[in-house]
Amino acid sequence: MAVGALLAAPVLFAPPAAAQAPQVLLPEQSAEKAKAIIQKTIQALGGPAYLGIRDITCSGRFAIFDRHGELGGYARFWDYTKLPDKNRTEYYKQRNIIQVRTAEAGWDMDRGGVVEAPADDMDNYREGLKKDIDAIFRTRLNEEGMVFRYGGPDLVDLKQVDWVEIVDRDRRSFRIAIARATSLPIRAEITTRDRKTRERAVDTYYLSNYHPVQGVQTALQVARERNGRKFYQVFYDECQHNAGLADSFFTKESLEQRFAELNKGKKKK
Repeated sequence: MAVGALLAAPVLFAPPAAAQAPQVLLPEQSAEKAKAIIQKTIQALGGPAYLGIRDITCSGRFAIFDRHGELGGYARFWDYTKLPDKNRTEYYKQRNIIQVRTAEAGWDMDRGGVVEAPADDMDNYREGLKKDIDAIFRTRLNEEGMVFRYGGPDLVDLKQVDWVEIVDRDRRSFRIAIARATSLPIRAEITTRDRKTRERAVDTYYLSNYHPVQGVQTALQVARERNGRKFYQVFYDECQHNAGLADSFFTKESLEQRFAELNKGKKKK
């Protein structure tokens, strides 16, 4: 979601204007402080239960935004994730619009049938795996080339937080606000550059309404902005971990089977 040279090169983090200046720390001290906060966060999220998640099943409502960022309504969805890289999302009450994505391939199902996912969508999905905060906490902390820094204290959404900052070997920059009262992440800012245009983009995630689910603190409300424009918001009604989702659930064949079930008995025009 190796760059040995990145460790030797200067890494620039841009703190927000509202943030307080962090205490003066040597690079090694700053890295250790950031890592200590992250480890405390992992424990607050559920420790072994959080790290032991193999699959996640959630349902809820997602907000529909137009290209100007204006809210257009809500729709039901059911989301299935099998770590590390498989996802299936079923939309609307009929569950007749489905997207399946894996690191290798993807497919879309609608009223017309099952088709291969567009190449750009697959590129975005693979990039999203690298930008996932849970993936950072669960599996990526020990990757070669990771750089850590303590970003200082701040006030975010009326909560006292500590910022931790991470840069991976591909120069994705992660800034994560950890609430001091709970040690839970409440905001994440991920800065990347477009592979084609090289333009800078900032994805901001807002995490709230935490509830324990099978021993894991789970954010039941998640919103996302890109360069200040909101385009994603979900409200989870229910989540379940480790339901034993099969790999076959994330295949083209599973979608073709679902399409046949939905259209059983219908006459072709």
